Amino acid sequence: MLGAIFGDIVGSVYEFNNTHDYNFRLLSDWSQFTDDTVMTLAVAKALMESYGKSDKKVRETLINCMKQLGKRYPDAGYGGMFYNWVLGDNREPYNSYGNGSAMRVSAAGWMYDSLEETLHAAKLSAEVTHNHPEGIKGAQATAAAIYMARTGKSKEEIRDYIENNFGYDLHKSMKDIVSRGHGEEICQVSVPQALVCFLLSDSYIDTVRKSVCIGGDSDTIACIAGSIAEAYYGMDEKYKEETMKRLPKDLQEIVNAFEGYRKNRIE
Repeated sequence: MLGAIFGDIVGSVYEFNNTHDYNFRLLSDWSQFTDDTVMTLAVAKALMESYGKSDKKVRETLINCMKQLGKRYPDAGYGGMFYNWVLGDNREPYNSYGNGSAMRVSAAGWMYDSLEETLHAAKLSAEVTHNHPEGIKGAQATAAAIYMARTGKSKEEIRDYIENNFGYDLHKSMKDIVSRGHGEEICQVSVPQALVCFLLSDSYIDTVRKSVCIGGDSDTIACIAGSIAEAYYGMDEKYKEETMKRLPKDLQEIVNAFEGYRKNRIE
């Protein structure tokens, strides 16, 4: 899950100041976590607290955790509709297909023992806000890729599964996925971009660099791609340490709790 957060932090500087230079400066004093990280950790916290409970309870816990953390970090950079939802009293979904459902789903890719459970949790995590079919699809495709990557599937197997089950065209070059500008912050654009960056990469950091240098919604594309790349390649300790150093104590505690929870379940 730190792979997603590091991607978010790296991409944060370039979200509104895009770069197409692959050799951009990876981290600076201005590199910081955004709403992608806050909601990734909110979903992780909720899935831990509601594990094994009914779908209704899972949804309630997701809504509670997302609103609680969102209100704690109101200036993290939320989109307009989500900002109104997370800070307001409304608890109903609003039919979004924005890329927020995919950027926050990484915990679902790590927590469960089967692809079926993973897909179900991803659906629940999306539909509390992003209940449009494309919003759900983006979350499920991302979580499926993480699950398959961490369980030893090849890139070819991951690509074929995603294409066959979600309809994304992943046989593209880096040139094909360069962002065309604002207005592309939707699952059907960002998720394939992130997946192609991962599929064409040769390391975790190569994935993050590719994700940022295509432009567009840099922090979210790098967050999604980084979540998959960590599951496939692993992540150097120095980048994990750098990630944790840039998080406040309460968010660090969720990361540590999730890592401990996941290890205990595996053992």
